Amino acid sequence: MAENNQVVSVLNDLLENARDGEYGFKTCAEQVETSNVKQLFASRSAGCAEAARELETLIVQYGGEPASGGTAAGALHRGWVQVKGAVGADSELSILESCEKGEDAAIARYRKALKEELPADVRTVVERQAAGAQKNHDQIRDLRNVARAQN
Repeated sequence: MAENNQVVSVLNDLLENARDGEYGFKTCAEQVETSNVKQLFASRSAGCAEAARELETLIVQYGGEPASGGTAAGALHRGWVQVKGAVGADSELSILESCEKGEDAAIARYRKALKEELPADVRTVVERQAAGAQKNHDQIRDLRNVARAQN
């Protein structure tokens, strides 16, 4: 079984990832006009916030201190989405493409975490959240494909 410090480290990495998703989807929701896309991004943001709370609980349960924010890469990504909006390059297609890249990164982090030796309760949560990240990615990819076809 993995030592608690290693479990906490893996969980904190995923916590930062979840916060990046929460803030990133919120930023994207603010930049798009189409109501169903805005609603999807808002829903995904709320889902990531719930995932973060779940991870925080596990981190404390395993004797750790939850990380205090997201990642620098996530902040840069959100900044890029905002810059696109500020300069008028905020087509839904470009925002969907940016979101899809963010979800690619999230999926990679979950895959990395699942390679670790994790206690059964932690693995169950990580697997469920990884499936959620894949679902987010697939929904965004499908919307991106529709947007590409319309352009």
